[in-house]
Amino acid sequence: MYFPEQTFLVAGISRSGVAAAEYLLAKGAKVYLYDDVTDEAVREATEKLVVKGARTVKKEELASRSEECDVLVLSPGIPVDHPLPVSFKRMGKAVIGEAELGARALRCPLVAVTGTNGKTTVVSLLEHIFRAAGKNAVACGNIGKPLTACLKELGEDGLAVAEVSSFQLETLTSLRPHVAVVLNITEDHLNRHYTMENYIFLKQRILKNCAESEYAALNYDDPIVRTFAEKTHAKVVWFSLREQVEGAYCREGVLYWRGERIMSADDLPLDGGHNVANALAAICAAKLMGVRSETIASAIASFRGVKHRISKIGEVNGVTFIDDSKATNVDAAVKAIGSVKGESVLLVGGKDKGYAYEPLFEAVKRSGVVHVVIYGENAFRILNAAVKTDFTKVTLCRPFDMAVRVAYMTAKRGQNVLLSPASASFDSFKSYEERGERFAELVNAFARESESGSAAEESFAGAAE
Repeated sequence: MYFPEQTFLVAGISRSGVAAAEYLLAKGAKVYLYDDVTDEAVREATEKLVVKGARTVKKEELASRSEECDVLVLSPGIPVDHPLPVSFKRMGKAVIGEAELGARALRCPLVAVTGTNGKTTVVSLLEHIFRAAGKNAVACGNIGKPLTACLKELGEDGLAVAEVSSFQLETLTSLRPHVAVVLNITEDHLNRHYTMENYIFLKQRILKNCAESEYAALNYDDPIVRTFAEKTHAKVVWFSLREQVEGAYCREGVLYWRGERIMSADDLPLDGGHNVANALAAICAAKLMGVRSETIASAIASFRGVKHRISKIGEVNGVTFIDDSKATNVDAAVKAIGSVKGESVLLVGGKDKGYAYEPLFEAVKRSGVVHVVIYGENAFRILNAAVKTDFTKVTLCRPFDMAVRVAYMTAKRGQNVLLSPASASFDSFKSYEERGERFAELVNAFARESESGSAAEESFAGAAE
């Protein structure tokens, strides 16, 4: 692309859209901005970009401006079958994403991670390991900063560690990681991708440009991911909880890399079999990038996880509150309830993503979950799944704040309140992060109420004496 002679329309003024527009403006391109959302955050971001030289497009101007533009830069939140990208494709014009701009400009090695669950944990863990090894590693992509916002920081000597979502893969064609990690494939985003076949196809695209000099680190235990080995030119390295594979594996509670002992599973800071698998995936990528085994073991042992993923955020009147707002699909929620110790009241609900919830309740019946509080836009779909699986210990409570309070009132001393929604957050929140922060705010409010109540009781007791 020769930016000074091309005109771009950036659609969706979100985090990635802002980064794309700033990058293009810095390159001397003519940039138009469009978003059909008109909230305060979009308005503020748009005003800042206009000061830098961007121009806004009104809805009634969209058709004429589209004809003027050479390239559409599409936010991951906008599907490729939206009328705007469809119109660009009909005109024979390019439709790309911010990550594609970043991939074309990247000049340093890249480790890319995709999968349904565990991406953020593995990317964060890898950044932690690489930095412990003295590398200028930057977590980017679908986590932290957009790729275009990290290009200067990375330069030629850095190491990009990118989380890559299926939404981003819709508009990515130039990504060529030195190590591509595929963690797992389970039902997710079917409201966007329509079929599992299409979802799987998109996930495979992370391997599309890998040559024989690159590596694909694949989950041997996932039957879908295992088939990806047949569809790549990269050297395949496996990780497995069950088999002694050519790569990273767990045997008798010890994590190995090609026969070399790395560390004991007891030294992992995070509970659950899925976190052992995450550690094995990270070991694969780190060893392939030349990190010493002792550095890997030390870094993994000191890792403290990611925010909103099975994180204890407080305790009120003997009830422990656990934030797993990042569990936006059934499989993630199943893993959470399987790894949380003790009995729990589970909070489930939000924006529906097109899959069945019966597997969640089958798992609930085998777990320490004693009650489920259902909330959100998809509450009746989830309730129907509970009825079908004969799980009756449920309360239906549509508003989120009220549902959290009901869960707190339902839980007994010594039990947990676990927010693991198995759903997207977009019915009431802008992101799973905002949902998790609201959960924390409510827990803090419960703590203040408890302290206030205790103080009132003490005051009453003193007056009585």
